[in-house]
Amino acid sequence: MALREATTAASSRRGTTDTGSATREAILKAACRVIAETGFERIRMRMVGEAAGVSTATLHYHFATREKLFAEALRFSFVDTGADVYGSHGASDTATARLARIISASLPSSGPLRREWALWMELWCRAIRDKGSSSLCADLYRQHNGWIEATIRDGIEAGEFTVCDPASHAQLISSLCDGYGVQLMTAVPTLTVKDARQVIWRVASGPLGIDPDFPLGGKS
Repeated sequence: MALREATTAASSRRGTTDTGSATREAILKAACRVIAETGFERIRMRMVGEAAGVSTATLHYHFATREKLFAEALRFSFVDTGADVYGSHGASDTATARLARIISASLPSSGPLRREWALWMELWCRAIRDKGSSSLCADLYRQHNGWIEATIRDGIEAGEFTVCDPASHAQLISSLCDGYGVQLMTAVPTLTVKDARQVIWRVASGPLGIDPDFPLGGKS
C-alpha cells in the first residue's frame, strides 16, 4: 500500500511538472509573438496572458516581471530557432553545409526568422540603456559567434576549410549577417535575402578556401 501511494504521488508530481513546463512554454511562445508584433515598451503582461490563454496570476507565477519575461522569451526564441540549425545533421553533414545553414538562419529569410529578428532589434534598443539587456545581448552573441567559430574549427580540422583565425572570421560573418539583416528588416529597396546571403557567403568563403557560390541546400 505504501509503495502504491508513493508511486501515485511521484506520478502526480511528474504530471504537475509536465503541465507547468507546457504552460511556461506556451507563455514564452505567446510572449515572442506579442513582443515581435507590438514592441516591448507597449506590451502589458495581461496581453501575453491572453495570447497564451492563461490567467494573469498564472503568468506572474512563472514570470514575476515584464523584464524577466522578455529575457526568457529572447533566450527561448534563440534556442528554439537554433535547435535544428547549429548542430550536426548526421555523419554525412559537412562544416560547409552547417555554415550555410547558420548564415541563412541569421537573416530574416522567413516569417519565424523575421519574428526572431524583431525580438533581436527590441533587445538592441534596450541594451543601449539597460544593463540587464546589455548583458543578455552579450551572452547571446557569445553563443551565436561560438557556434560559427566551432563550425569553422570543425571544417579546418576535417581539412574542409583553409586554416584561418576562427574567432575573428566568426565575428566577421556574424557582423555581416547583422548588417544585412537590419537592411532586410527595414525593407531597403533592391536588396533581397538571396542577394544578402550570396554576398555574405562570398566574403566568408574566401579565407576558408571553398566555393564562393552559396550552397543550394543551405537554406533554413
